[in-house]
Amino acid sequence: MDPTVLAWALAQPAGTRASVLAAAFTGGTTRVTFDGRTVEYRSIAELGRALSVLHAAENAAARRPSVTFASFSREGSR
Repeated sequence: MDPTVLAWALAQPAGTRASVLAAAFTGGTTRVTFDGRTVEYRSIAELGRALSVLHAAENAAARRPSVTFASFSREGSR
């Protein structure tokens, strides 16, 4: 588990999916209840992967697209 992902999840507001997953991960449990649904992960590693995927999805949505502009001319300076 990437410590950056765990720190991000622990910093999320209480009751969010990320904070619930982080609490389960740090508590060593594989059963998570969120929005009235209970999910049983097969292992702590699988729960960590779910947390990493959530982190990537949240941060991909917040990232701005990168744009590069290039201009070329065949005319040289005379």
